[in-house]
Amino acid sequence: QVQLVESGGGLVQPGGSLRLSCAGSGFTFRNYGMSWYRQAPGKERELVARITSGGSTVYVDSVKGRFTIYRDNAKNTVYLQMNSLKEEDTAVYYCNAALASVGYGYGYWGQGTQVTVSS
Repeated sequence: QVQLVESGGGLVQPGGSLRLSCAGSGFTFRNYGMSWYRQAPGKERELVARITSGGSTVYVDSVKGRFTIYRDNAKNTVYLQMNSLKEEDTAVYYCNAALASVGYGYGYWGQGTQVTVSS
């Protein structure tokens, strides 16, 4: 079965850091674009970062310079390093795996992990 298992969420203070991990299984990980989305209360789900199978990346403007997405295909894992966290980063973060030919935002989804940034 396909699984995306997320870890690394939690409670941090503003200015702190977290690294989210998403481990995939049951599919050919290296062929998939991997994305992190987030949804805060009362807000639409938004794309935070994406890394394609070829290694190119895209970030939402609000996290540029603070977040880094990277992947380790040997471990079937994608990471989101989050630095200089702000309270507005508080959200449920979701991992997504999708083939470009099918459409990013489709494919497989993780269960979501809570990130709370609070003083």
